[in-house]
Amino acid sequence: MSDVHSVARDHLRAFVERIERLEEEKKTIADDIKDVYAEAKANGFDTKALRKIVAIRKQDQNERLEQEAVLDTYMAALGMLKTIEDA
Repeated sequence: MSDVHSVARDHLRAFVERIERLEEEKKTIADDIKDVYAEAKANGFDTKALRKIVAIRKQDQNERLEQEAVLDTYMAALGMLKTIEDA
């Protein structure tokens, strides 16, 4: 029974250590991304717009078009967009 517990403990420790290494890599990558945004800002780019573009590029095109259509519909209903009747 001791061997079973030892194997399970070693297996668990291996998972925890892998997760810890990945978490450290994730932090390093997040810091690198932060540095790139800071560099872009220093070069005069709007980081909010860049973040939005990155998020949009992650989306499936059909999903994005559907979300844009719903957003346009809501904005038109609230008078926030020019419609054909307004032109």
